[in-house]
Amino acid sequence: MAMIKFPKDFLWGSATAAHQIEGAWDKDGKSPSIWDTYEAQAGRIKNGDTARVACDHYHLWREDVAMMKDLGMQAYRFSVAWPRILPSGRFPVNEPGLDFYDRLVDALLEAGIRPFVTLYHWDLPQRLMDKYGGWVGRDTAYCFSDFVAVVAARLGDRVTDWITHNEPGVAMEAYLEEGMPPGILDKKSAYQVAHHVLLSHGLAVDALRANCKKTPNVGITHDLWPVHPATDSDEDREAAQMRWDLRWAWYMDPIAHGKYPEKAWEALGEFQPKVEPGDMQCMARELDFFGLNYYSRIVMSAEDGELGPQPGREYSNLNWELYPEGMYEVLDVVCNKYKLGPVYITENGASFDDEIGPEGFVPDDKRIGYIKGCLEQIHKAISDGMDVRGYLVWSLMDNFEWSFGFSKRFGVVHVDYATQKRTPKASAKWYQKVIKQNGFPA
Repeated sequence: MAMIKFPKDFLWGSATAAHQIEGAWDKDGKSPSIWDTYEAQAGRIKNGDTARVACDHYHLWREDVAMMKDLGMQAYRFSVAWPRILPSGRFPVNEPGLDFYDRLVDALLEAGIRPFVTLYHWDLPQRLMDKYGGWVGRDTAYCFSDFVAVVAARLGDRVTDWITHNEPGVAMEAYLEEGMPPGILDKKSAYQVAHHVLLSHGLAVDALRANCKKTPNVGITHDLWPVHPATDSDEDREAAQMRWDLRWAWYMDPIAHGKYPEKAWEALGEFQPKVEPGDMQCMARELDFFGLNYYSRIVMSAEDGELGPQPGREYSNLNWELYPEGMYEVLDVVCNKYKLGPVYITENGASFDDEIGPEGFVPDDKRIGYIKGCLEQIHKAISDGMDVRGYLVWSLMDNFEWSFGFSKRFGVVHVDYATQKRTPKASAKWYQKVIKQNGFPA
């Protein structure tokens, strides 16, 4: 049978985020994050779930690294919890927090697994929310730079691959949509938050290059969703383009070109953020790679806004369309429009209602089918000359899925939250073969 083969140095791995898996929410000096605070508020999270224990990775990390090694993972992307390192948001440094990541990095390297460190995956220290209003306050960007410098100085003698922010657009969306902390809806704040997060990215790039002992490979991760017009009408096309510009180009244009998309800027009017001299140049620091998260697409109507499920299409249990073709579309945008250098797929996957069947088997054929479809699109992109260097599945294991609590499962490994037992799903076994073969049957 013919094989779809990837380049010989293509990197295979998985990804997680600190708040979603670590637990130990107040252990060894860690302070609350804005998510810890949000989860404590009645009615915020489905079923009243919290991430206080989550997957207990803080205590089970040795077993998790061994599991990754057994599955053949070559890379592991994880995030560092800011309130675990700098409980007040700035100084002093909490050494036990740093020690945890020290041990994790050493164990990964010993297992032959390349660490990709994400410096912000949404767990802002609550004390910065209290002091500066979180990302609404410009000072928070400089606090983030201090945090990055501390982590880089400790881990930068062994870690080469760094991601400043994961999906920075989420910080803005938290002020536009229900379901995320701080639980304040305010459009003016939303776009000021976006600006300060982008500023903090540029400051973080500088901090990494100044403090890492090994020359760092620095990138940022964005989630890109193609936005398609519902019809070929000019109105629907314009609505789709504005939706893209106000959410995705709003972040891509500054890091690639040092400016906001012009039509979107004009459309914001009174909601435009305050921009200081030098901010845009800082945001546009040259990157070594781009991290791409891909999940689904949006279909946009000028009259009805974002449309719901489309006839004849399959969906995950989050009502996200299973649209593998979009992977090629967004890679084309990153590689050929923005020209942001080598690309790593830093997240890709889907959530389904996975259950353990007879003899401990977890069938998840829909996940396998979706991931396989996305990998076919990645292979097509590489064949067409796009520089894609690796693929990190989301997620290594089931975890705390933000406002959905534990009701949604993205992992290739099943987690029984009552016992913390890990059970590789069918998708994990399939992915293990893909890694070993550096490809899969066509």
